[in-house]
Amino acid sequence: MSEPFWKTTALEAMTPAQWESLCDGCGKCCMSKLEDEDTGDIYWTSVGCRLFDEETCRCADYHNRLARVPDCVGLTPQNVRTISWLPATCAYRLVAEGHDLYWWHPLISGSAETVHEAGISMRGRVTASESDMAEPEDYFEHMLAEEP
Repeated sequence: MSEPFWKTTALEAMTPAQWESLCDGCGKCCMSKLEDEDTGDIYWTSVGCRLFDEETCRCADYHNRLARVPDCVGLTPQNVRTISWLPATCAYRLVAEGHDLYWWHPLISGSAETVHEAGISMRGRVTASESDMAEPEDYFEHMLAEEP
């Protein structure tokens, strides 16, 4: 039996389909984050991007997201190794660091629901949309104690 592609193929050499299949659908990268300007520390919030679909934990307009949301960070094989806020459970980060995927990842489990069943996703945990935030200070009431 051959090894799965994420163990044998460098991120940069993956096909677009392989790359996209690495996304586990947790939705964590679509949550607003706050950065301490003095320390660089990242603080997670439960505020979703205005395009975030909380039920599916996916972008409602994935193909146009970079044009519609100017501060959206499109993950690429070139930048995933430099983005400090990627969650510890993120498949892109795990593969970049030479680790295997978790049991609940759809490529392992065969189901897109296991990420939600395992409590890894943001489904049911979003308290606001960035569209609801009038002032930057509004995000503070949605800060999470730790990475989701």
